Amino acid sequence: MFVPVVDQNNRPLMPTTPSRAKRWIKSGKATPFFKKGIFCVRLNQEPSNRNTQPIAVGIDPGSKREGFTVKSKMHTYLNIQTHAIDWVKDHVEVRRNMGRARRFRNTPCRQNRKNRLVNKQKLPSGFGSSLSTGTAKTATASPPSTKARWQWKLRICKWLTLIFPISTFVVEDIKAKTRKGGKKWNIMFSPLEVGKKWFYSELKRLANMETRTGNDTYEMRQSLGLKKSKNKLSNNFSAHCVDSWVLANWFVGGHTKPENIQLIEVIPLEFHRRQLHRLQHSAGHIRSRYGGTISAGFKRGSIIKHPKFGFCYVGGWQESPTKKDPSRKTISLHSLDTGKRLTQNALSNDCLFKAYSSWRSTAIITAVRLSSTV
Repeated sequence: MFVPVVDQNNRPLMPTTPSRAKRWIKSGKATPFFKKGIFCVRLNQEPSNRNTQPIAVGIDPGSKREGFTVKSKMHTYLNIQTHAIDWVKDHVEVRRNMGRARRFRNTPCRQNRKNRLVNKQKLPSGFGSSLSTGTAKTATASPPSTKARWQWKLRICKWLTLIFPISTFVVEDIKAKTRKGGKKWNIMFSPLEVGKKWFYSELKRLANMETRTGNDTYEMRQSLGLKKSKNKLSNNFSAHCVDSWVLANWFVGGHTKPENIQLIEVIPLEFHRRQLHRLQHSAGHIRSRYGGTISAGFKRGSIIKHPKFGFCYVGGWQESPTKKDPSRKTISLHSLDTGKRLTQNALSNDCLFKAYSSWRSTAIITAVRLSSTV
C-alpha cells in the first residue's frame, strides 16, 4: 500500500511508502490527514522535485458494484469497489404517491391533472441537452435514477484526482445489445448505457480518457491468465477490480500479474429528502416528520468523534424534551465500518465534528493468495 502525497497547495504528487511518510510526519516535514477515508500526507515544505509518472485509473462500470484501480507502471496504488446508487427510483415513486394521496385528501373532487409522464422523451446521450433536432421543446431531463448513477461515478473520479496525479482514465465502454425495430428497447435498455456520453465528456475535463470494449477487456484478462468471479456482489478483487486493473495495466503496462489485490469498499450513504410527513400515519392518525439533511446542527453523514463510540457518522435526529430542556434533541450515530446504528440518544454537545462525508469506506483485508486469482 502507498500513501498519497499533496503539496502545500493541495496539488497531488507521486505517492510514497508508509515508512517514508512516517519519517516525514515524525520530523515535521509533512502533516497527516484523511481524505474521504484515505490516509494522506501534506508536505510542509517545497518538494525536492515535481516529476510525475503516468498514472491511469481503470473503471469497470456495473449495475450493482463497480471497480476502480489507480495504477502506474511500477505499482498498483489503490483498488476500490463501490456500491452503485440504486434507490433513487424507489424514492421518486414514494414522493409521487405521497403527492397524489395528499391531493386526494385535500381536494377529492378536483379534476385530474394531465399526466406529465405519458410519452415523455428521455435522452440517451446526456443530461439536460437537446435531442438531435436541436429544438428547445424536445429537450428533457434524464431519469433521476440514471443521472444519480453516473454522477456517483464522476464523484469517485474527482475524489481520486485530488490525491493522485492522474493522467488518464480508461473506461470499459458499455454497449447494450440492440433489437431490430425495438426503438424504445434500444434507447432505454440499460441504466449503464444511458448518459455515458455525458460521463465521458466530464471525464475529459479532468484528464485524458480512453475506452475499451467489453470484448477487449475479456481478451486482455485471458491473455494474462486472470479469472473473474461469477459472484458479482462479493467484495473480492476478482469480482470487479480485476477488470479495472486490467484496463489500467493496458495503458501503463509494467505487470503481468496483480501485485496488490487489497481493496477498499466504498458505500454511498442513503439520504432521504425532507418530507412533510410519513407516508403511513402512526397510532392516533399522527403523521410525524421525516427526512432532511440536517440533524441537530450536523449535516447528515458527517464524521464525528464521540467520547463513548469513537469515530462514527451522523444519521437522523429526534426530539427528546426534558423538564430542564424542553427543546432537547438527540441524534443517531452509525458505525463507519458496518453502517449499523450505535445509538439514538447522542447529544450534539458530546460530538466533535471532524469532516463532511457522503459515503463510508472500509478496507477489505483479504487472505486470498495472488495465485488464487489466476
